[in-house]
This record gives sequence, structure tokens and C-alpha cells, in this order.
Amino acid sequence: MAARDRQARTEAADAQCAAAFVAAGLPESGCAMVAVGGYGRAELAPYSDLDVALVGDDGVDLGDGAERVWYPLWDSGSRLDHSVRTASGLMDMADQDLRVALGLLDLRHVAGDPGLTLRLRTQILTRWRRTARDRLPELRRMVDARHELMGELAHVSVPDIKEAEGGLRDATVLKALVATWLVDVPHVDLERSRLALLDARDVLHEVAGRPTDRVGPDTWTELAPGLGLADAGEVQRYLRELGRRIAHLTRLTWRRTDAVLARPVSTTGPRRPALETLAPGVALSAGEVVLSADADPARDPLLLLRAAALAAERDVELSPATAARLVREGAALPDPWPDAARQLFVRLLASGRGLRAVWETLEETGALEGLLPEWERIRLLPHASVIHRFTVDRHVVETCIEASALIRLVARPDVLMVAALLHDIGKGELTEHSVAGEPIARAVALRMGFDAAGVSLVGTLVRRHLLLADVATTRDPDDPATAALVASQVGSSEALSLLRALSEADARATAPKAWSAWRAGLVDAVTRRASSVLGGADAPSDVPPVAPVATELEVPKVVRKGGFGIGVEPGDDGARVTVMAPDRVGLLADVAALFAMQRAAVRAARAWNQGDVGVSVWDVAEEHLDAAVLRQRFDAIVSGRVDPGPRLRRGIGDGLAPTVVVRPEASSHATVIEVRAADRIGVLYVVCAALAAEDVSVRSAHVDTLGPQAVDVFYVQESGAGPLSDHRASDAAHAVRDALTSAGAGGGAGVL
Repeated sequence: MAARDRQARTEAADAQCAAAFVAAGLPESGCAMVAVGGYGRAELAPYSDLDVALVGDDGVDLGDGAERVWYPLWDSGSRLDHSVRTASGLMDMADQDLRVALGLLDLRHVAGDPGLTLRLRTQILTRWRRTARDRLPELRRMVDARHELMGELAHVSVPDIKEAEGGLRDATVLKALVATWLVDVPHVDLERSRLALLDARDVLHEVAGRPTDRVGPDTWTELAPGLGLADAGEVQRYLRELGRRIAHLTRLTWRRTDAVLARPVSTTGPRRPALETLAPGVALSAGEVVLSADADPARDPLLLLRAAALAAERDVELSPATAARLVREGAALPDPWPDAARQLFVRLLASGRGLRAVWETLEETGALEGLLPEWERIRLLPHASVIHRFTVDRHVVETCIEASALIRLVARPDVLMVAALLHDIGKGELTEHSVAGEPIARAVALRMGFDAAGVSLVGTLVRRHLLLADVATTRDPDDPATAALVASQVGSSEALSLLRALSEADARATAPKAWSAWRAGLVDAVTRRASSVLGGADAPSDVPPVAPVATELEVPKVVRKGGFGIGVEPGDDGARVTVMAPDRVGLLADVAALFAMQRAAVRAARAWNQGDVGVSVWDVAEEHLDAAVLRQRFDAIVSGRVDPGPRLRRGIGDGLAPTVVVRPEASSHATVIEVRAADRIGVLYVVCAALAAEDVSVRSAHVDTLGPQAVDVFYVQESGAGPLSDHRASDAAHAVRDALTSAGAGGGAGVL
């Protein structure tokens, strides 16, 4: 019905314009009136402007008819946006002004010489395609600036259904991108969503009685009858769903456009995109994460999470076709999830800005429903509070992005990231959302395979996620009763440090000014005092390491004779590798280099000394490791035939800054250095190599991966035994920190 109304309005406007053209006495040859923009697309809303241009061939005298043609249209009350141009002048305007060029792509004949209109259309499209590679970067900047200003139709509290990201303007831009012949879009999806938004704009104009594209808080209810929906809630869900779909297509198409523009123009015809293997079953092709040829979705339940985490960490596209295939063919995760699945999910959540696009693809393809069915509770749910700039679902994704910058400050980044995702999962219930959300969050954490302590922490954080912000602004931070209240409700220093990080991430994701220096100071004051009550250190993130526990292993004869031994024990979902060699400064660096160059996904490692023998045990994700190959490669490293340094240092300095802390209270016989850094190939090697360069001996080490973060604790001594002096400990810590932050730029992703 709405489409017929738009057609009727367009036909009526065409008749008016044609009559005005004839009445003005304009020549029928070499002169034409054309419609552009929305009028050119025949998509007039009740209060749309008529965008028209009177165009004459160069040398054709339009006389005073060029002035007379507009008066009948003004007299009719039509809203008119008009211009008079020569054909060459119109083309020059299109070359100079990108907005003019975009409007002319929809040029349509209304009156006069149809041959002139046809020539104009042909020339405009030809120039657009010929100059696309030069003009699209400018168009991308225009689109990004508009998105930054207007926000997303799917998530902002007062959306503009034309100008917001995912609105009608984006749909028009997508059609312009398709017109370049460089990329394509799913036409059926785009057209369905675009026409539905046009229908909604028609209703909005009728309700408002004026030209407007913004949907205010009171307007949702008024739109319901015209759209055939029950209430404001249904209208919001309907329009935001349309906006999310167009936004997804927009982002995907621009990513592909950028990839096309980045490639040199081929003179030999199309080439098959190269595949770069990223991990088992996962590859990168033309800027998108896809499945490799050897992928077996039916046998690898981790494949979807692995692909999603890698795409998000690299801030590239997770191919929607790949995600959809994994939904159809992929093996389901067991309940509870294995540790590797939880690690991958946490890496996804902690990936930073790359999370947003990948999460959107998981939603659009139905993959998220299998991973987190509870998501439907908050999907596109508007916030009741006007302070929130996003819907609930987008808010929690933004909270994860903010929390990803804080994982160095907490002992359990895996718990922080999952709590950030679930902290508002109780929204929409009649009871207080933090109360309603706690049992849901506990059930999700249990399904994800957290142990009892992790489940309890997640539940506590969801239940108390508003506590610090509320207490800091409503109670006296200096009152001992305030600290006692917080301590009693949080229960432990570990939970308190996590809650402090979650409070900041939640506030930053709410609104730009929701986390000010003043509010941060109040929260920190409450946190410090509550930490003292709980017996924790002044800084909530300070968690002293546990002293290492070593198990005596039998030492092979080859090791006692000065050689080395490497043994591999296959497991259900990986392998355990034991390495023994005569102890020396730099031994652990060489072993770390072996696994890094092997690109082995190390989950955890322990190292210690048995007399004069250095022992290390490594839990890795790979099931098929050949001990003979490992021995051969380790010998090449030890003998100096292979220098791992240049290769393994690339990319280590990217991302969040590492933290390196000396723990003088943790041991009386050694100096304890705790390192937290991005979980990447080469991190452990760089740390151990830096310590070896300082002539520091690693007596034992605990290496763990918590989501995207490597947490490594080293018990070090002077090469002649004994703890390091304060000066030497400081030098060693600085050397490690410098090595981690000044490593050469470049790629690289992994787990150590």
C-alpha cells in the first residue's frame, strides 16, 4: 500500500512538472527536466522535496522559460529544490561535488527531450565507474563522519531513519557502490529492508504532519497503528532490526570495497584470492576470515569460536557465508564447554574494537543463538534511562570493548570479560535487573566451563555491578561503614578488583561523560578502603603469585651426559611436552622459541630446576606433535643455526601496554617478577631472552593464558644463586618491559 502511495505521489509530481515545462514554452529538443535524489528514485514521502534540474544542451537558448517554469510548482505548494544547468555544467558539478554526483546517479526523465536525459545518464554512470577508485575514499570519509555524528539506527535512543548508520542514506550509498561494478551486495536483503524503512518514513511524516526523519521518545507509540504493530516496543524492535540489517550490509560492503581499492589494478584478468592460514581450519582471504580447505566443521566444535576470535583480534571481517556454514554444519559445543572453547570466547570478547563487527555477523547469521541463547533477552532492548546512548545489547558489547583495555589490572581477565557481557542480562525483567541477572549469569558461566570459583565471581559481579558507582556517589567514602558495606557485599579482594574494572567499563560504555575524573576518584577511594577491610593490598589488582610447586621427574641418560630430551604425551584435546636439558642462563628462552616458531598454541607451562637440570612441562593445543621434529628444531636453536629473535619479536609491541611488576614479598630465596602481556606468539621468548641478556637465571616459572592475556610469573636469581638486589631487580623488570614495548612492528598472532 505504501509503495503504491509513493508511486502515486511521484506520478502526480511528474504531471505537475511536465505541465509547468510545457507552460513555460521551453524547447522540446535539447532541453529536459530531470528528477534526482529521492524524487529520481520515485520514493517521495508525504512531505518530501521535489529535487529537479532543468538541463539544456550547450548552446541551446532556454530564454526566460528557465525562470517561468518554477512558478506553477511554487504556487501548487510543492517543496522545491531546483537548479538550471547546461549539460556540460552539470557534468562539471558532478566532478567537483561528490554529493551532486551521488544525487545524479538516480537521475530520471520527467519532461522535455528524453534523448538528452539518456545521454546524461550514460555519461554520469560512465564517469562514476571510471573515477570510482579515486572518489570512493572521499565517500568513505563522508559516510564515517555521518555515522559518527548520527549514531546507529539500531542502537541510539533517538534515531534518524534517514541519516543514522543503517538508515536510508546508507541504503542509497550501497546502491552507488554497486553502480561502480567493484562490489556487490545481497540485493534481496537490502531492498526488503530499504522498502520497509521507506514505509516507516511515510508513516512518520503522516504522524508528525511535517518533513522529519527523527523518531523521538513519544513517537514510537504513534507509529504503531500505521505500521500494523501492537505497541511502541514492537515498533522499536521492528525499525531497529531493519537498521541493524542495513548497517551490517553497509559495513560488510565497505570492508570489501576497501579490500578492492587496496589491491593493484590487474592487467592480466581476475586472480583467485590468496589464502593465508591463521589456525587449524581457518584462513584469511581478501580481508575476510574464511575456512581453509582442510576444515571439517562436523568434527571441530571450536571452529566457529576460533574463526570469530581471530577475525576480531585482527579487526577483519568474519565472512558471513563462513559463519552461516558453521551454523548449518558445525558440531555443537558440549555442555559444559571445554577450556579451549572458553579461552577462545574470552579472546573474542577482549579483542577490542574488532569485536563489534564480528559480534554483529554472529547475530546476523544465527551463530550467536547457538553460543549464547540468552542474548535474545536483551537484543535491541531499549534502555529505560535516557542517560544510555545505546540499546542494552549494544551497551554490553561496548562494555566488553571498554573492559578489554583494563585486563592488565585484574587477576582474572576471563571473569571480567564474561561479566562485562552478562552484567545487564537481567534487563527487561520486572525485578531489579542485577538481581534477575545473577542466576542467569551463573548458569551461563557454568555452561562455559568455569570452575566453582569462577562461576561465583561472575555471579557476584553481575549482582553487584552497580555497587561501587552507587556507593561512591551516595555515601561518604571516608566513613568506615561505607567500606564495611562494600566489603560485606563483595566478599573478597579479587572480586573487588574485578568490580572496580567492570564499574569503569560499564560507565564508559554508557555515555561519554558517565566516567569522569571526579567519579573515578570517588570509586577509587571506596575501593581502597574496602580493600583494606578485606585484607587486600592498596591496589585491587595486586594479587601475589603462588609459590611454584615442582614434581621430581626422572632425568634421561642423554640429559645427564650433557644433551637434551624432549618427550610428547598426546591427550584428548592436545599434548603435554616435557623438555629437559642441563640448566643454564637462557635455556627457557630457547625452549620458548621452539614452541613459538612451531606456532604451538601453549595453554600453560611450568618450569623448575632439578639439581643442575632445567625441566619444563608445556600443555599445548596441538594433538599431533612429533618429538623427533621438535628435537631437531631445538638443536638448531641451541646450536645457533637458527636465530629466532627477528621473527619472534615482530608485533610484540602492538596492543595494550604490558605490566611488569617485581613481587618482593612473594619469596625469600628468589626474586619474583610477574609479567602480563598480550597473548601472542613470541611473548614468552622475548621475556626470557631479556632476562638472559641481564645474566639473570630463571629458577622456576609459571606460565598461564587467561583469555587474551599471558600471565607469566618468574622466580629469578643471580646466575650464582640468590635473590636479585633491589637495583638488579629493577633493571631486570625495566629490561623486560622495554623488550615487550619496543619489539619491531609487524604482524603475528598466537598464544605465547
